[in-house]
Amino acid sequence: MIRKFLPKETDFFSIFEKVSLNVNKAAILLVEMMEDMSLAEIKTKEIYEAEQEGDMLTHEVMRSLNKTFLTPVDREDIHSLVNRLDDVLDLIWACSDRAMLFKLTNPLPEAVELAQTLRETTEYITKAIGSLKDKKYAYIQEYCIEINRLENRSDRIYREALVKLFDNVLDPILVIKWKDVFEHLEEANDTCEDVADILEGIVLKHA
Repeated sequence: MIRKFLPKETDFFSIFEKVSLNVNKAAILLVEMMEDMSLAEIKTKEIYEAEQEGDMLTHEVMRSLNKTFLTPVDREDIHSLVNRLDDVLDLIWACSDRAMLFKLTNPLPEAVELAQTLRETTEYITKAIGSLKDKKYAYIQEYCIEINRLENRSDRIYREALVKLFDNVLDPILVIKWKDVFEHLEEANDTCEDVADILEGIVLKHA
């Protein structure tokens, strides 16, 4: 009888997985958009829907934290993890929205590369989060190493992109527009590294 009065246990790991899969979905859509800018309006709408779903999942985690006495990992780590994942999603949305509003039509190779790197990074984040529930900490560490490697790649692509942008694009307005898009792509990749740092912190506490 006592169990009827206990709050239902929240499966935080399941929610983490939903959040990370949703971020990865948005990253995939962004790649499709950067590869074919004629799809900008359609893909931006789909990314916005993913961003709204991400907000709902984040709120679900926060509500559950307020109702849960014992959590599978530290409360501050749960809070940080879902918020940084939501930040990645917000940056993906902002990037797609700007590209659409700026009416960019000819995709630049570096923008495609940065989006592809982001997609690959979010795949590793999803794998790492999937390993949390089973306490496969060695796998998480390996995935985080890959995330850090990809972030270094994105830094290199970003620097090369700016050099080519200023050297090859004559229209100053177009330079400003693409620079803004590049900055959001790079920041999204940087924020993924923050997610990896949080995951590594969880491993250090529980391994």
